[in-house]
Amino acid sequence: MADDLLFSVSRGTPTAEELAAVTAALLTALPRSSPPPDEPGVSAWVRSGRSGARGTWRTPRS
Repeated sequence: MADDLLFSVSRGTPTAEELAAVTAALLTALPRSSPPPDEPGVSAWVRSGRSGARGTWRTPRS
């Protein structure tokens, strides 16, 4: 784990809160290692079976 240092303090003695703030700022600035998975969209076939859908096999067109 010591080989995975993101940063180190070379001068001064920061408090735990200061280190936490710097760590949070640095981690939010880093790019993600992998993009989030794409959410599958709802197909027209699924939408056609939902109640209230107009022009479907269950509901006449108006």
